Amino acid sequence: MAERPWLVGIVGGSGSGKTSVAVELVRRIRRRGSQALLLDMDAYYAPMEVVTERFRGRTINWDHPDAFDLELMASHLHALHAGEPIRKPRYDFTLSDRTGWEDPIQPGQVVILEGLLLFALKELREHLDVKVFVDADADIRMIRRIRRDTAERGRTLESVMEQYEQSVRPMHLEFVEPSKRWADLIVPMGVENTTALDLLTHHIVQKVRAKENAPEEASAG
Repeated sequence: MAERPWLVGIVGGSGSGKTSVAVELVRRIRRRGSQALLLDMDAYYAPMEVVTERFRGRTINWDHPDAFDLELMASHLHALHAGEPIRKPRYDFTLSDRTGWEDPIQPGQVVILEGLLLFALKELREHLDVKVFVDADADIRMIRRIRRDTAERGRTLESVMEQYEQSVRPMHLEFVEPSKRWADLIVPMGVENTTALDLLTHHIVQKVRAKENAPEEASAG
């Protein structure tokens, strides 16, 4: 079993830029000589048959906790927290279904996790060492979501707008926005906020190095 990694959670509304922040943070940490793994909550949508059963008689709400395999993600966070490897699920957004599993991955020194509900749900939040909320205006988030879903997920503009009105916005107000109170750091403007990224990178790398030096210091004393 490997040494326990430092777990960093990044939350923000859909289209806030949290994924870009997570990717940039991983790049910066690796550039400073530390290991970093990126894990996205979107991979943990439940299989379609499970989601269909949970929302029987209702329109499927992909921004609600019931759309996710929370038990699996919580167990994976527990494993990562203990320094154990996991097999991340493989999810296809064009099919809205799980299609398999990734090869086993080791946690390394730092695990960056990003997703809508990491802070809102206690079973996920309690595993995180650092919690970052990426903030962005609602109009910016909506424009980014339209561009992403039409270009990358084969959606029509009408379907994206309908989903935003019926589920994305209500779920943001119910779950995502209130979870901001759990954040250790709020980052406006996302990846463009280089000052916040500099501070966060420095903090994480210093924590990793302090952990590496702790046994030597203890034995020296």
